Amino acid sequence: MVISYGVTVDNRKPNQGFLVNNPRIGSLFSGYGGLDLGVMNVLGGKVVWHVEFDAAPSKILDKNFPEVPNYGDITKVDWTTVEPIDVLTGGFPCQDVSLAGKRAGMKNGTRSGLWAEFANAISILRPEMVVIENVRGLLSATTNSDVEFCPWCMGGTDSEHSLRALGAVLGDLCELGYNARWEIVSAADAGAPHRRQRVFIVASPEV
Repeated sequence: MVISYGVTVDNRKPNQGFLVNNPRIGSLFSGYGGLDLGVMNVLGGKVVWHVEFDAAPSKILDKNFPEVPNYGDITKVDWTTVEPIDVLTGGFPCQDVSLAGKRAGMKNGTRSGLWAEFANAISILRPEMVVIENVRGLLSATTNSDVEFCPWCMGGTDSEHSLRALGAVLGDLCELGYNARWEIVSAADAGAPHRRQRVFIVASPEV
């Protein structure tokens, strides 16, 4: 298992370094589809389905991707019935890990805890690549995870777990048999006049 920090952000041609031509892309927590557009710009291919629950961004998806089905509630999708994919993208909810929120953490019962549904989709679909996006707060937010099933297992106190949300995500990917790289990318890196830092994780099956 390889977990490393530092994905090189460059200007590669579409599909360079990726062995699947015209990859089929599945999109979770799609929002208005911005992450999907970025992935298509690098890898080529097309989105074959979305999973977006909120009504407002779903209207944008309907307009921009009129032929692409939207399965809505991720907790109700039967992954054995959807079209097979090569790439799975998604930015699971950030409200409970964001520095701007209440910091409830990535735990069962929180919106950010829907990462568990993302991981379940990966376990069934087994894509060749997974692209995950979330806020920088993922590095410091608390979590509940089988990776650290007791507070003192990783050197914490009796009352506080040491593991943070990013570590739990990487640990889950490891258990699923995926290598992962992660990087913090600022909006300023793409020319925007503000930082707006985001964590990007790229994972692929171990070989």
